[in-house]
Amino acid sequence: MDKMIQQGNGEVIISNDGATILSQMQVYHPTAKMLVDLSKSQDIEAGDGTTSVCVLAGALLGACEDLLLKGIHPTNISEAFGLAAVKAEEILTDISKPVELANRKELINCVNTSLSSKVISEYADQLSPIAVDAVLQVIDIATATNVDLNAVRVVQQLGGTIDDSELVDGLVFSKGFDKTASSTGSTTIENAKIALIQFCLSAPKADMESNVVINDYAAMDRILREERKYILNLCKKVKKSGAHVLLIQKSILRDATNDLSLHFLAKMGIHVITDIERNDIEHIATTLGCLPVANIEYLTPEKLGTAGLVQEETVGGHKVVKVTEIVNPGKTVSILVRGSNKLVLEEAGRSLHDALCVVRSLVKKRFLICGGGAPEIQVAQKLAAYGRTLEGTASYCLQSFADAMEVIPYTLAENAGLHPIGIVTELRAKHAQGHTSMGINVRKGAISDMYELNVLQPLLVSTSAISLATECVRMILKIDDIVMVR
Repeated sequence: MDKMIQQGNGEVIISNDGATILSQMQVYHPTAKMLVDLSKSQDIEAGDGTTSVCVLAGALLGACEDLLLKGIHPTNISEAFGLAAVKAEEILTDISKPVELANRKELINCVNTSLSSKVISEYADQLSPIAVDAVLQVIDIATATNVDLNAVRVVQQLGGTIDDSELVDGLVFSKGFDKTASSTGSTTIENAKIALIQFCLSAPKADMESNVVINDYAAMDRILREERKYILNLCKKVKKSGAHVLLIQKSILRDATNDLSLHFLAKMGIHVITDIERNDIEHIATTLGCLPVANIEYLTPEKLGTAGLVQEETVGGHKVVKVTEIVNPGKTVSILVRGSNKLVLEEAGRSLHDALCVVRSLVKKRFLICGGGAPEIQVAQKLAAYGRTLEGTASYCLQSFADAMEVIPYTLAENAGLHPIGIVTELRAKHAQGHTSMGINVRKGAISDMYELNVLQPLLVSTSAISLATECVRMILKIDDIVMVR
């Protein structure tokens, strides 16, 4: 089920992503804050499984409570849980299957599994190939051990539906050319030279608050002439560099452009896109193979980027600019996400981020396992069997850890509207018979082979969740008091 979150300022968020929900909650208890941080850590490490890691941590804490009531010392429980986590990761690795990054179909199946639980699950077939292709374009398949997701720029544009989202091999800007600059010019530029500048094309301002007193019309005329001369000189230098398109960084000190500079640039056939965010400068420079210029004196032809096509399009009633066919491009791509309203658009962006993280997890650790609660049941049974070979309190602790692992399939069955006890019992029986890939088919409400249904997930998501949840629980377990200080 999804959650609707209403913030103090009236903003509404609809999501079922664990990290998003927890980050919006106001929690005051120190232990609750640790669980919020746990979810964030899972989001950073794997990008998926943020809900599972908190559910698992809760089950492990419940197991700790039972063990403490039996008189087992917290240190013994902590050591046994550490051993169980290591053993659980070994079991998951043993049942995992290697995946080839060149096998696009398997990657898409993994992403589909992640998106199937999202608000926008009905659009998983459209978003999954986009996420997979985006990651494959920014890495070297043979040597990659990680993915820099900053190389994938996600641009959200209101209008249309999620079906209209697309992968762009180049750049996308969520606004059109400046109206004044493009009103008399073409909205399509071929073989364009593009300049990325960090200075303003407007009249300079004093560094401190000041007033200028003008006593007569002649002085006013002189000031206007000087401003016109100053701006015209700037525009001529831009024209001399050979630039056809100007990308201007947003400035908080003064306007990036004014009507006069836009008028001159329009006469010179130069198109302008303003309000480029500072955070996007590095991505744009890498994509275009150009250098950002902070001073007009250093704007030279060799610092420009070149693109075969720069085109302004109308998307959902809004203007966007696409820069494609880039000469000497960097390993970057852009994704244009569409949505019918702001809530859907924002959730689509979050879901797409999770999808990209799933592919990144497969790049970092090239193994996958089945979903549907099958791995957790397998870990529970193997851990319980291993625990029976141990002596002393460790045996009790491993059995409790194994029982806690079953909370994932139990919760999955409960959320699917099934009878959790019956389903988990049947699942145990199937795994005891050697059917290790049997999991919960939430669509049919039955036990099915997850590999046949292509319900797959990265190994890293599960191993990371177990490792992080255990680490958090062991830390909480060793705390015996809370001291409030001023």
